[in-house]
Amino acid sequence: MFENLKVVELASVLAGPMVGTFFAELGAEVIKIENKSTHGDVTRTWKLPNESSQLNFSAYYAAANYGKQSLFLDLKNEADFSHVLELIAVADILIVNFKAGDAAKLGLDALSLRAKFPKLIYAALTGFGEDDHRTAFDVVLQAETGYMSMNGEKNSKPLKMPIAFIDILAAHQLKEGILCALIQRGQTGKGAKVSVSLYDAAIASLANQATNYLMADTIPARMGSGHPNIAPYGDLFQTVNGEWIVLAIGTDKQFIDLLQVLDLSELLSDVKYITNASRVLNREALNSLLTATIGSFTAEKLQSLLASRNIPFGRVKDMAEVFAHPQSQKLILEDKIENTSAKRAKTAIFKLD
Repeated sequence: MFENLKVVELASVLAGPMVGTFFAELGAEVIKIENKSTHGDVTRTWKLPNESSQLNFSAYYAAANYGKQSLFLDLKNEADFSHVLELIAVADILIVNFKAGDAAKLGLDALSLRAKFPKLIYAALTGFGEDDHRTAFDVVLQAETGYMSMNGEKNSKPLKMPIAFIDILAAHQLKEGILCALIQRGQTGKGAKVSVSLYDAAIASLANQATNYLMADTIPARMGSGHPNIAPYGDLFQTVNGEWIVLAIGTDKQFIDLLQVLDLSELLSDVKYITNASRVLNREALNSLLTATIGSFTAEKLQSLLASRNIPFGRVKDMAEVFAHPQSQKLILEDKIENTSAKRAKTAIFKLD
């Protein structure tokens, strides 16, 4: 789709590189500029204990840098800087995640570059905004935007999510902005500056949790995987053979079907469980009843019964189980990074027919 598109990436860690990877997956030529003086993207060193110390990159790095050509350059070196400008001159998109003020110091700010290259789409990521100098890693944003305060069990300390979720959300926002800028350029012939902060991306993704507060003055409490507005939804139950399942009951009909499958139809006459609103109020009592009953089923038997009535549920799987599934295997991309095989999950998973 983007085989004639040229992208220069002056970004590191996750959010910016994920944007570059998206375009690489769709055929664009993506040139990643890595800081020679610091031995490249810092995530090259973010290795698990069982990763090879001989390789010049980590699995983390491979996750966000598919199909790119990496160049190790020093922007403070005159020859290297000139080379970067030559690459930007023929690029359609430039992706940057400079700290506040650094782009202008280097002469790589949007105003300077767009004056020289008016068709350039300048895509910038920041942590808290263009005028905020704070260093922003994903977990910092999870803390600052409410995610950690909501995440965890009822009596646990706040927890971060186990993926860099805010980085990924910001990457999606920047991709959307770039795609809009490409459409606009097709109409006007002019480039644009697209900017996204991790902070804004996080706030924009609070969805119902933000609205629960803004409209109902309700501050979300830690409640494990449970849902503040629906029950039983996100609630976990263990089967007799030790496997965990999660229920996602979104309608009263699904709840009725669930009770019939579990032979708990007598609960339908209990006012505490007739409506979703009453189930939310009486979640703990309901979960105690469901826990006792579900605990008598094997996972296989329960899956068969729930599936037969189209009751939404999931079996909790680890990574080995996830990637054993044929559908997941179709989403594995293999690449060569510095002549070494690398694998990652595909980013551009939509289909255009």
